[in-house]
Amino acid sequence: MSNSLIVENDITIAAPAAKVWDALTQPEWTKQYMFGCVPVTDWKPGSPLLWKGTFNEVEMVAVKGHIVSIDPGRALVYTVIDPNNPAIPDLPENHLTVTCRLTETGGKTHLFVSQGDYNTVAEGESRYKHTVDGGGWSPILDQIKQLLEK
Repeated sequence: MSNSLIVENDITIAAPAAKVWDALTQPEWTKQYMFGCVPVTDWKPGSPLLWKGTFNEVEMVAVKGHIVSIDPGRALVYTVIDPNNPAIPDLPENHLTVTCRLTETGGKTHLFVSQGDYNTVAEGESRYKHTVDGGGWSPILDQIKQLLEK
């Protein structure tokens, strides 16, 4: 594998960037589209980020990582790994990077999300295929759009 394996999705939402930002970062919003999960973090660079939810009546961490950088209302970069997958060691080199960029024009917000590079992590090719087969971030972005445009 020599080329980057990055999943990229985007959407335009008829809502201001501040509202889209809240949907990305506030638990009352994320719980509605992120498989019932809420982010647990202080949103500062270097801080841990845990996505917690209840599955089969058991509270657990579904995804974990760290905040890489944050520019409220404009950009958020964080790492992710599934801590429940014993096949992939929880090492920094196995974490994927998620980048969210928001651009507001005329009261509408363009939200771009990328996740990768799958080429640099353990089980990267199969993790990439699983993400692509699931539509990448498109199903999540569609749900955010539906929630915000109600």
